[in-house]
Amino acid sequence: KLACAGGESKNTKDNPMDRALAISVIKAFLAEYAALPPVNADEVEMGTICDDERGHYQLLMQGWDGARRLHGLIIHVDVRGDKIIVQHDGTRESVANRLVASGIPATNIVIGFHHPEMRQETPFAVA
Repeated sequence: KLACAGGESKNTKDNPMDRALAISVIKAFLAEYAALPPVNADEVEMGTICDDERGHYQLLMQGWDGARRLHGLIIHVDVRGDKIIVQHDGTRESVANRLVASGIPATNIVIGFHHPEMRQETPFAVA
């Protein structure tokens, strides 16, 4: 089931990040965006890749826009230990913001596509 439970996550050293909640939110976000109809493209397929064993979660698109081939990642998120690394996010609504709204602390989320020096200027984790 892709829907996640609501409520505030209380994360401390004794009660680490709710990994199951984070993964549930990520999968729901991917499914929501995969269900959106493609914009300005003739034949585009959206697909999700969820590797629970290795903690990799992706949304990709592939197909054709007229004579132009389309293929690429829209979202790529990795879950490693108590950190969520947003490797790429091509959405209007940030997956990081959705995670925070669901109770995952910003200190557990790394915006991986920002340079480490730039990460210091955000409310999210540096590494």
